Amino acid sequence: MNLSSENCNISDWLRLEATVKASVYMVAFTIATSITVVIIAIVSQTLQLRKEVQLVLLCHHLLCISFYCGLGVVFQGMRALMTNSPLMLCWLVFGAQLSVGEGILLTLALMALNTYLAICYPLNSPSMVDCAKYRILAGTWTTVILKNVGLFLIEGTNPTPASVFQSAPLCPVILNGTPARVIGMFFLALLLSVILVSYCLIYREGKRAGHFNRSNIKARRTVLVHLLQISLHVIPPLIFIGLGKRCGVFFFALNLVFFGVFAFAQCFNPLVYGLRNRELQRKLYSWLHCQKKQQGAGLNKNVVLRRNSRLNRRASLG
Repeated sequence: MNLSSENCNISDWLRLEATVKASVYMVAFTIATSITVVIIAIVSQTLQLRKEVQLVLLCHHLLCISFYCGLGVVFQGMRALMTNSPLMLCWLVFGAQLSVGEGILLTLALMALNTYLAICYPLNSPSMVDCAKYRILAGTWTTVILKNVGLFLIEGTNPTPASVFQSAPLCPVILNGTPARVIGMFFLALLLSVILVSYCLIYREGKRAGHFNRSNIKARRTVLVHLLQISLHVIPPLIFIGLGKRCGVFFFALNLVFFGVFAFAQCFNPLVYGLRNRELQRKLYSWLHCQKKQQGAGLNKNVVLRRNSRLNRRASLG
């Protein structure tokens, strides 16, 4: 597209895009945070669930989604409202969102690897993984943070020190240089390789163990659902990164469609990765039943109080 022939003002499109994205992030943040609070509350109240590594990783994964959407609201809101924030603040918010976004795929890779170990090495993996789960999480997060801080320092040396503290109306992003893109694609490919190899080994183990009996057919269906969900995490970002920032209604709509698919796919992760756990399902159903009983008891109490109030008024008038 020749931008000069269409009187294109890319800043107007960026501001409009930021406004829509901030709204989408707000809806996704509300949904994701509500589900996260419920699942974490259920897991934290049950000792048996707290011991399951898969559920610990799930809670960590859901926290990453909530923080990612929340930081997306902040960053896109800064761009949409043109708050004239310092360039350093824009970079810090965007860098934090990028790190948490990588944490989403990172926890998915750890969950796939944990499932592979539990299925293929059922005798040795539980104790080994349970002892090292927090050290593994700490080590992986340290790697992500150090990687992004290093890239931040490399690209942050281009502007002068004074310009870093000057206001930037549209909050330009950072880590768009060649080193950041190459390392980012390598990191993405590494995590996807861990996920795909783990699922392939699980598939092969299921076929070897029972040639897809009833439980193995369910496991195969679970693997396919997980792969579909992961594709919704990976393919949309790659497409709108490839499209770049262009003017025009078509590119604007296409970008936002893929962004919407990516954003709301995060909200389905608890259904895909968490609620297939039978114990968590039972606890969730019992929790919902208790909530309904409490609401019903509260309504009945209010009805009784209103009836007693009416009877007292009638008695006083009589």
